[in-house]
Amino acid sequence: MLVSDIVFVSDIVAAGPAAAGAAEPPHGEDDVGTALSRPGRRHRWWTTALVAVATSAGLITAGCGGAPGPVVVPTQLPTSGVAGPPRPDHVVVVVMENHSLDQVVGNPDAPYLNQLISEGALFTEASAITHPSQPNYLALFSGDTQGVTDDGCPYSFATPNLGRQLLDARLEFALYAEGLPAAGDPLCSGGEYARKHNPVPDFTNLPGRLSQPFTAFGPDYAALPQVSFVVPNLCHDMHDCPVAAGDVWLRANLDGYRRWAATHRSLLVVTWDEAEGSSAVNRIPLVMTGQMVRPGRYAEPVDHYRVLRTLEDMVGLGHIGHAIPRTPILDTWLGS
Repeated sequence: MLVSDIVFVSDIVAAGPAAAGAAEPPHGEDDVGTALSRPGRRHRWWTTALVAVATSAGLITAGCGGAPGPVVVPTQLPTSGVAGPPRPDHVVVVVMENHSLDQVVGNPDAPYLNQLISEGALFTEASAITHPSQPNYLALFSGDTQGVTDDGCPYSFATPNLGRQLLDARLEFALYAEGLPAAGDPLCSGGEYARKHNPVPDFTNLPGRLSQPFTAFGPDYAALPQVSFVVPNLCHDMHDCPVAAGDVWLRANLDGYRRWAATHRSLLVVTWDEAEGSSAVNRIPLVMTGQMVRPGRYAEPVDHYRVLRTLEDMVGLGHIGHAIPRTPILDTWLGS
């Protein structure tokens, strides 16, 4: 088989349905990205397009004696028709800093976090991707560390990421960073703010408005984007200050959303970028709470890529980077 025989799915999407031999999208949906952002039509279009390509390429034939045809290689997978996690109205992901599971669970200095643990789902085998901090934020946001191995600034990428996926699906995203002076500010550091914990400015394919000061978060939680990240400052994320400081900040600033989410089909996720030190196990706390969450402790492997995969499936997106081979979290939801 020659390299020229390979057909990339991304090329099919770029060319549109007609190039794949599929029917044009319905009137008013001539943009392929718009058509694909609608779950039912997305599945029908992908099925039609891929069958058309496979047939014309010789992968689907009337007999079984033909020569092998091209291989279809997906570079960004669409969602499948398999039942997945629930679709919350809103998801807020809070990223804390540099603590291991045993530094939080049962810690008397973290009464609020342990309340969340008792009311929600705790993943006892969750782990980060690497050390230090910055590549973990990139992994959670873009499905890849982007080759970054340090906390340097600035970096610049034009690769796929969760924010871009949501915008392309006509949905919204925002990252709320405590201490960020103004929306879209590319500042590397200032006071207790650190851009190494805010991946949005690193991506040239995102508008600056997606990076917001934390003062823009709430109190009208129904007006939040479908998916939001919250990044406390270097003290309140437990990086520079004790566990108690982060716990108090979470109660003061996120408990309103937690209580609202419990009756408004929404979800709160609290995770950590990495464990303290240079642990190879890199075991971190990961807690989820919300109306659709089945409380309990879950001893299944979860990392930042699997969390990203779950977020993608929750809002009907395709999959990027190392989230592609991951499976979404499915057993944590009421009704599952």
